[in-house]
Amino acid sequence: MTAFGSDRPGMVAGVTGVLMDHGANIEDSAMTILGGHFAMMLLVEVPGDQEVAALEAALAAGVADLGLSVAVRPVADPGGATEDEGNADWADGPCAWSVSVHGADQPGIVYRVTRLLAEHGANVADLSTRVGASPTQAAYVLLLRVTLAPSTDGEALADELAGLADALGVEVHIRPDDADIL
Repeated sequence: MTAFGSDRPGMVAGVTGVLMDHGANIEDSAMTILGGHFAMMLLVEVPGDQEVAALEAALAAGVADLGLSVAVRPVADPGGATEDEGNADWADGPCAWSVSVHGADQPGIVYRVTRLLAEHGANVADLSTRVGASPTQAAYVLLLRVTLAPSTDGEALADELAGLADALGVEVHIRPDDADIL
């Protein structure tokens, strides 16, 4: 399910309260505020007798006073393998990597970095950007968490990212990521 609206207190509580009332269990979530707007994506498991349309209607009514737009869609097994993970390159499972880009803000940074990553079969699992101010220019930060097939040559990817960094006039760092620790 997704929800989006102008940020204000109580949005998470409003949505999760309706979900709880309907017996839903939150399995995975991502929430953020961007430009004064709040967005959330949730993977929820609901009792088998719940209709998608009924849950969406209950959510819309339950958070109407918060100004949230909601959408509920059924999804296939969220823990299932991606299409690429079925081939031999993924036999040992995906490897998580962190990529960071720092430098002067300019159009095309996200495109050029993600295009290069895609050429190496990387799947972007998480991406965030921020623009801040340095004394002389807008400072840009791009942070990515990607998954790579174990057969991917990380050194070759790092070399190509370094070349791209030179072309863009930015700094790029890539490293294997530690597993999430709960």
